[in-house]
Amino acid sequence: MGWTRRELLLGGMMSFGVAAVARSALSAAPSYFSGTSVDNGVSFRTTNFARIDRKWQRQVVKYFSDEPIGTVVVDTTHHFLYLIMENKTAIRYGVGVGREGFKWYGRATIDRKALWPRWTPPPEMRKRHPELPESVDGGSPSNPLGPRAMYLLRDGVDTGYRFHGTLEPGSIGKDASSGCIRMFNEDAIDLYQRCPIGTAVQVLPHIADQGQDVVQTSQPISAQ
Repeated sequence: MGWTRRELLLGGMMSFGVAAVARSALSAAPSYFSGTSVDNGVSFRTTNFARIDRKWQRQVVKYFSDEPIGTVVVDTTHHFLYLIMENKTAIRYGVGVGREGFKWYGRATIDRKALWPRWTPPPEMRKRHPELPESVDGGSPSNPLGPRAMYLLRDGVDTGYRFHGTLEPGSIGKDASSGCIRMFNEDAIDLYQRCPIGTAVQVLPHIADQGQDVVQTSQPISAQ
């Protein structure tokens, strides 16, 4: 999940194959990447954080919430994901969230996790874009899930939404995805390590969609 202009690229370039599409998507904003790293035997392009606004970078913040320690809270209005820690603190990650028509809210749990997951476009996405492949192998440069995926279930039923990495670091901080929560690849790896199966998740409503106030309750403490 989480396709924006990349979907348009796919529509016009499938004849060149999935790998060619990936190269085009990545080359569109080369300054967002800097060097490579190897994770579980897979090489991937690392994020150029010098190009990223500091507020979207992972950091420890003061955070006031009634949710238990270990809960993940997603603030879709301000494009932040919080992992609640001790002493009224949280690790805050910048994220990309669902664009208009693809937003979702509510509670779920992380009931499945995958290293370099295979991506299978959902039926509704393939209906809109029949040129999409049936699946993309994990570790492929065209796989939009990146190095990690955390699958969100509600009452044991897959919601279809995930926390995952991204091919488009510039989309973090924006309403850009098809519903899933995008993270910098390095942040997806970090969150994956911190969240066991069963982690509780709350995705807060967007102010504009609910006509209510959402109080911003975090304050930076230090870089993580």
